[in-house]
Amino acid sequence: MKAVVMQPTYLSWMGYFDLIDQSDIFVFLDDVQFEKQSWQQRNKIKTPQGWQWLSIPVVKKFPQLIKDVQISNNIGWAKIHWKTIVQNYEKAPAFANYKDAFEHIYSKNWDKLADLNMALIKLICDVLGIKKDFIRSSDINVPGDKVVKLVNICHKINATTYLSPVGSAGYIEEDNRFKSEGITLEYHNYEFPRYSQLYGEYVPYLSVVDLLFNCGESALGIIKKGRASAGKG
Repeated sequence: MKAVVMQPTYLSWMGYFDLIDQSDIFVFLDDVQFEKQSWQQRNKIKTPQGWQWLSIPVVKKFPQLIKDVQISNNIGWAKIHWKTIVQNYEKAPAFANYKDAFEHIYSKNWDKLADLNMALIKLICDVLGIKKDFIRSSDINVPGDKVVKLVNICHKINATTYLSPVGSAGYIEEDNRFKSEGITLEYHNYEFPRYSQLYGEYVPYLSVVDLLFNCGESALGIIKKGRASAGKG
């Protein structure tokens, strides 16, 4: 069984969903330290003026675990984000297909950042046609830090293979624990595929909603094209 363990990020990019698609079980790593101004609370969309951040304000109580981070709801961020999305994507070919589902998410009152992020990730998986089992690391409560924690999670869920973003290779390779614990380690080398976008010049590494609203039912097939160079460690 192949596992992927990732922090729940906001409106994640397409490589995140390719990781989910290749997993047998996906673990939201929500019991590690929250990083300010990271992908956990912001992402990029495309506008006629170029890319733009959508950032969720949070209550500042640092340090704190991801699962404990509260959203600051005193500035009406959800209405602002949804209005910005509508303004920039209402003319996209497939926006109308998903408008109601996303509007429902943004119309709810969210207290915890992780809960919002996981709800959006699950919604996007649903509309992409990705059907997977999801669990939260805080629910299985395994000890350890970095590689030790990842290995312990794999043992806890009976995973025999761990698929890691290639960006994590630096600290993973410092510790051969996966090999010594009998867990196969694979790296996800992802190349961002091109697709049709609004507003002129192509911009890579946006939130997956840019792909979804522009390409609709073709989105998952485009996501899979980026895994052509995926390799094993």
